[in-house]
Amino acid sequence: MRSSDFSRQLEGYGLLTAHILYRMPDHPRLLQTFLWQTLDKAPTFPELSRFLQFWERDIEGKLHSVRISHRDLIGPSDWRILDAEFPIH
Repeated sequence: MRSSDFSRQLEGYGLLTAHILYRMPDHPRLLQTFLWQTLDKAPTFPELSRFLQFWERDIEGKLHSVRISHRDLIGPSDWRILDAEFPIH
C-alpha cells in the first residue's frame, strides 16, 4: 500500500522539480522542454531515476539535459512538542 504524501514527507521526501530538455524525434536540431514534479528523496532521487529510465526506454525523444531543484517540505523547525490540551465544547 502506498503511503500518503504527508507520511512520505515525514520519511524525508521533498518536492523535486526536473526541467528536462530533449531533442524532437523528427527534428533532432530542435529542443523541447518538459517540467516534471514529484516527491523524491535526496540525494539518491529514486523517483527521478525511475522516470529517466522510463524516458530512455519508452520515449523517442533523446535527452539533452536535466536540471533539478529539490526542497524539503517538512524540516526540524516545522515540529514542536506541545504539552497542553484545549477542550472544545
